[in-house]
Amino acid sequence: MQVSHFLSGHQLSCTTHGQKMILHRFSPPSSTVRFRPPSDRSITVAVAAPPQLLKHQKTHSMPSEKIEIFKSLDNWATQNVLPLLKPVDQCWQPQNFLPDPSLTFSDFTDQVRALRDRTDGLPDEYFVVLVGDMITEDALPTYQTMINTLDGVRDETGASLSPWATWTRAWTAEENRHGDLLRSYLYLSGRVDMLMIEKTVQYLIGSGMVSYHSNCICKIFLFRMQL
Repeated sequence: MQVSHFLSGHQLSCTTHGQKMILHRFSPPSSTVRFRPPSDRSITVAVAAPPQLLKHQKTHSMPSEKIEIFKSLDNWATQNVLPLLKPVDQCWQPQNFLPDPSLTFSDFTDQVRALRDRTDGLPDEYFVVLVGDMITEDALPTYQTMINTLDGVRDETGASLSPWATWTRAWTAEENRHGDLLRSYLYLSGRVDMLMIEKTVQYLIGSGMVSYHSNCICKIFLFRMQL
């Protein structure tokens, strides 16, 4: 284990509008989970290679009659699916669970310090799980892109009023909160190597994803419901 290089135990002083401010640096936690890159650095690439396409993968495998079935369900989806979405004002937000930056500097840092005190004794394995979850959530652009490849339910314009497109965008927006909360929590804890995590996320989104369900709407929707 190695302590993050950007954390130290000293103070910084600065002057603003004639007043002296003392900025406290937090002492580093006892350990920081680091995800190290492979030891072989002989090859450097700008982007991750995309996954190999399946030999018999079809990009448009939905028969026209099945597409028509989904099209005929638009009114049903509007009346029965869209009402399941919570209004934004009734949804929890990441800030509900994090230190409040609108507080005074002293009160805010007290909340951050309390968060670090709570996380300092947690086993590293907990953070490995949280990092894996956060990286999965941060790949939402890939999931939304995958859904928008589906015949019959794709978002044709990026702001389509189709109930399926509306559901996809709203689902993505709701899921995005999870990654935001985990990212902020892990960052404030000081227990993980955020730089390595951020590189991993960039590689993941850049490489895309191959669906083993081909272009089957039902299978993709079932997969999405499990996320």
